[in-house]
Parts: sequence; structure tokens; C-alpha cells
Amino acid sequence: QVQPVESGGGLAQAGGSLRLSCAASGRTLSRSHMGWFRQAPGKEREFVAAISWSGDITYYADSVKGRFTVSRDNAKNTVYLQMNSLKPEDTGVYYCARSYKDYVTAFDYNYGFWGKGTQVTVSS
Repeated sequence: QVQPVESGGGLAQAGGSLRLSCAASGRTLSRSHMGWFRQAPGKEREFVAAISWSGDITYYADSVKGRFTVSRDNAKNTVYLQMNSLKPEDTGVYYCARSYKDYVTAFDYNYGFWGKGTQVTVSS
């Protein structure tokens, strides 16, 4: 299976926006529930958002609810994470991954097929 590739990270000011993309070739991504996670320096990886394979179910961490939006375009085998009203505490490496489960989940041990991540840095 081909590893997904995250992109769209970079430097943003507090209050700004970024849109991350997670792309993979083949049908692997388009028929899978997908999740976004992040890891800040010195901290454990944490759940950010998840989306069902059809896109009709989404789930967010409380820390990003109302600011981030997860979506997908299965025709393009791509999942997106729109991040608005960014805060310095949103800084970290953002990863996408495919769920092993047949339901949307926030637990990273239920995910595999991880990308290498994309760095997001938010300055105050």
C-alpha cells in the first residue's frame, strides 16, 4: 500500500488559516475512514479530527471544534483539514492515517498507514 502524503503545512500567524491535504494513490484512501493527528515537540501525539469514508460523519477534538473542518474528495483520493483561527498551541507536526475500524474513532492505535507528516507553526 502506498503511504499517504500530507501537504499544506507552513508558518501562520495566530488568527490565520491553513489547509492541509492528505493524498494517496489507489482506492485505499477513498474507501477508508481517515483521521488527522498532531504532535507538538515534547508531547504525545493527539487526535485532531476524523471523517468517515463517505464524508457524512465527522468528529473533532474539543480543542479544535468550531475552528477546524475535515472534509474529503474521494474522486481525488484526498482528505483535507481546513484550519481557521489558528492558535500557537496548534503548532506541531500533523499526520493523516487510515482507520482499521469500520467506525470513526479518535484512538491512534486504531489507525495505520500513516503519512510522514507536515509541519504547522503558528506564531503569536
